[in-house]
Amino acid sequence: MLAIVAPGQGSQVPGFLAPWLELPHFEDRMRWLGTVSGIDLVAHGTTSDEETIKDTAVAQPLIVASGMVSLLSLFPHPGEAYAKVGVGAGHSVGEITAAAAANVISGEQAMVFVRERGLAMAKAAATTPTGMSAVLGGDRDVVIAKLIQHGLTAANENGSGQIVAAGTMEQLAALEADAPEGSRVRPLTVAGAFHTQHMAPAVGILAQHAKSISTHDARSRLLSNADGTVVHDGREILKRLVTQVSNPVRWDLCMQTMMDLGVTGLIELPPAGTLVGLAKRAMPGVETLALKTPDDIPAALDLIARHGTPSPVTDSPTWRLVVAPFKGIIEFNVSEEPGTVLDGATNVATIRTLRDEYPVEAPHGGTIVEWLVTDGDPVNPGQPLLRLHPKSNA
Repeated sequence: MLAIVAPGQGSQVPGFLAPWLELPHFEDRMRWLGTVSGIDLVAHGTTSDEETIKDTAVAQPLIVASGMVSLLSLFPHPGEAYAKVGVGAGHSVGEITAAAAANVISGEQAMVFVRERGLAMAKAAATTPTGMSAVLGGDRDVVIAKLIQHGLTAANENGSGQIVAAGTMEQLAALEADAPEGSRVRPLTVAGAFHTQHMAPAVGILAQHAKSISTHDARSRLLSNADGTVVHDGREILKRLVTQVSNPVRWDLCMQTMMDLGVTGLIELPPAGTLVGLAKRAMPGVETLALKTPDDIPAALDLIARHGTPSPVTDSPTWRLVVAPFKGIIEFNVSEEPGTVLDGATNVATIRTLRDEYPVEAPHGGTIVEWLVTDGDPVNPGQPLLRLHPKSNA
């Protein structure tokens, strides 16, 4: 089974995008996503210095766009990916890349969301000087206890003896001077204490934006940073993208789930290297590849050919819409309760006009996910009425 993973903030280095611009259409796509996000992604990925791309408002859109566009070098026709990628995941902001790759949100939605995420997190970080440091080695319980002692949060648990502490600069300095037994502390080049209560103001901003984002259920298994579980429902995935900015990242649990699912090959999207390094230590027996430059594409295609397996939802839709055939007033003929199972062709409602009435049929049956209208509402032709999970996925 093949896993595709997307890195988070801190993976970017000056000039990492330069070799990718030699590929046909790569620069055009990056400029388009840059227009959507209002950021010159090409310049930041090629000529901007380390201090510039460390800025959260720059780094996050740059990382997400790079991952999405580079994925097209492996799957020029995105639909083909669902026949080969068994599971997807992203670390922190990389979850947005993964959500777009799984068709939960569009590339343009991803860029608007990550732009607002970066701006909101940068604003929250400017309130108090905060940062993050990697604690390498040491016993997990001992490390966690030491972080609590210094008022810090275990913002990322990355497995393989790596926990990222986050908090104020004073708290991090105290930790460096009093490192947990058997460990060493290394400051990270990030602009704030991400995935802690310091980012709480950003959650409300993103929740407001999320109300205007339409979603689809994931077309392949998608893992959540919150707990390593497989999440399928598009709205739930979006909800988790909102709350993860102030919640810890459990990448260790994501890697464990990949092992439990039977992942045998893993490719990390650009700017690649960090997650492959973690996988080599925590996922023994799994073949890994960091897609750093176009020179790595042949090896990546070979890995895909050898490890790719179909997504379990490739051949059937993850939900179906029942739409209104005519204009009139709707009257429900079945339960409004989510979870109600409809066997085969079912007359789910009647639309009445002043002179006639028209049946509304769910031709394939399925399980009720939600009604999109209320009993007695006026409806128009083609208006979505009901969302169903197909019987095959019920």
